[in-house]
Amino acid sequence: MTIDQKKFDGLIALALEEDLPAGDVTTEAIVPPRLPASAVFLAKEKGVLAGLEIAARVMGAVDPEIKLLNPKEDGYLFSPGEVLAEVSGSAASILKAERTALNFLQRLSGIATLTRSFVEAVKGTRAAILDTRKTTAGWRALEKYAVRVGGGRNHRMSLSDMVLIKDNHIRIAGGITAALKKAKEKAASGLKIEIEATNLQEVKEALEGGADIIMLDNMELEMIRQAVELVSGQRPLEVSGKVNLSTVRDLALTGVDFISVGALTHSFRSVDISLEFI
Repeated sequence: MTIDQKKFDGLIALALEEDLPAGDVTTEAIVPPRLPASAVFLAKEKGVLAGLEIAARVMGAVDPEIKLLNPKEDGYLFSPGEVLAEVSGSAASILKAERTALNFLQRLSGIATLTRSFVEAVKGTRAAILDTRKTTAGWRALEKYAVRVGGGRNHRMSLSDMVLIKDNHIRIAGGITAALKKAKEKAASGLKIEIEATNLQEVKEALEGGADIIMLDNMELEMIRQAVELVSGQRPLEVSGKVNLSTVRDLALTGVDFISVGALTHSFRSVDISLEFI
């Protein structure tokens, strides 16, 4: 799986400026500037690889002569002790890039790894795992890329992508029917309209109002099952709320089409990957 790396050069530059505002005073005091070296990205635990190309781009921004050799591809399932890529170049340059490169690699691999866990948990059902907009400012495209690497699917990239009518919109509009009517009148042609429902009456109202997708928000399992039966495949159904690795399979077995999981991008744990000189 590839990604347009150039679009993240600004983010990389910001990260390096944050870490090297006046250089790396430790390395510059101790390490000869042209000392050649080799290192490896080393997995310390099991995980799904994501962001190695970005880590390489970080290193290239510090020193274009740093080379990444024999890299594993994003999406690769690695085990503890595996070498994910070899690095060759100036020891000083590699040290200056190390932390920032690892920040990208560890975080994105953490998202991909958590996503893969959710995807595996619903295997054999019809449900697809979706992400949300609960992302880190400036990192959204990267974090959503990592979700795709882990086997998940992207929901909206931004507020501009689709009409998603939630509880506060419904309150302001005066109800589900009124909100859907206004959305259909004013939204640009071609935009899908999804609306949140919290009970069966609201599901019925959303269905009759012509929503393209109905989000079942924070419903109990039995009510979700009843909503699936009520809709009978006329519209895709998305579950949101109360989703974790302990609950996701039961939610998927109700027959819904999508399960959105905010935790993919706000509650992941960075994977332990190190850079070791050899």
